[in-house]
Amino acid sequence: MINPTDIAREQMVQQQVRAWDVLDERVLDTLRTVPREPFVPAEHRFLAYADVQVPLPHGQHMLRPNVVGRLLQSLELEGAERVLQIGAGSGFLTACLATACASVRAIEIFPDLADLTRANLDSLGIRNAQVATGDAARLEGGERYDAIALTASLPVYEERFERRLAVGGRLFVVVGEPPVMEAYLVRCLAEGAWARESLFETVVDPLINASRPGTFTF
Repeated sequence: MINPTDIAREQMVQQQVRAWDVLDERVLDTLRTVPREPFVPAEHRFLAYADVQVPLPHGQHMLRPNVVGRLLQSLELEGAERVLQIGAGSGFLTACLATACASVRAIEIFPDLADLTRANLDSLGIRNAQVATGDAARLEGGERYDAIALTASLPVYEERFERRLAVGGRLFVVVGEPPVMEAYLVRCLAEGAWARESLFETVVDPLINASRPGTFTF
């Protein structure tokens, strides 16, 4: 008998993600492989495969599936990368990243969401993702990463995130304020050299404690 959840997942992949120019079969297979419903709060589980931002505690939201697809496609993960994720939420994107790369370090400011992400990842047997509780707006340390995914938006662009990229690394970031935000891919071309490419318009929750217009200087 056909599982209705499998049908809903495939419809999400075909009608939401592929339809939004996500054509990388590796990304589509990741979204087929990682079940979304375990990461959705029980009261909203009927929205697991809907084209909406699913509510999470603290006024946060899961990214829409098509945004997850575009994010994963833009990072061009091949399996050997070290990835930094800013904003774990309930862990769905963390699980997708972990499926597509060597290791993920996720930072989540809300302790209960960090615990939820850890529990969700553990339930699926995902072992190559580390979840830390902390404020990414005050990120410390000098580690470099092959890819960085910011799941929360920056009202104004902050260069300190791109400086955490290894040469050849890619950063996905959404910049701006409602009603218009722009998703960008930033590449580290060489030491001290970056290139920024506009991808699409969207609206996502702002990064807690991020700089506001007039408070940050390039």
